[in-house]
Amino acid sequence: MLQQNDNCVFCRICNGKEQSEILYKDDEYVVFPDIKPAAKHHYLIVTREHIQNAKQLTTEHRHVVEKLIEIAKQVLTEEGADLSDVRFGFHWPPFNSIQHLHLHAISPASSLGFVSRLIFRPNSWWFVSPEYVTSRL
Repeated sequence: MLQQNDNCVFCRICNGKEQSEILYKDDEYVVFPDIKPAAKHHYLIVTREHIQNAKQLTTEHRHVVEKLIEIAKQVLTEEGADLSDVRFGFHWPPFNSIQHLHLHAISPASSLGFVSRLIFRPNSWWFVSPEYVTSRL
């Protein structure tokens, strides 16, 4: 059985207890739009299991990171996004506002405004690529 946290907004979205437009769901993952989108396509791919953040991942979670990317690409394609102009990443603690693992999928990345380019700057102290996360497992 998946561990979940009733106090977590993402767990509540996954369980249908909190309103959000669900773009994808299966037994382990859910995708919904970011409430403050930085681009036309800005989606959060979350695990149904309550994993606090990317720092909590271990070698056993390698498949989770791979699946998050796979689902992100699928949803972006279905929504008409340009996969050649995309940014994927995780906020890196302590610079994360939601304590639930989620991958940001943003397209077109070239349309990010000044502040969004800072917030979602690849491989900064606060926003890291899936490759960086995988390299730490």
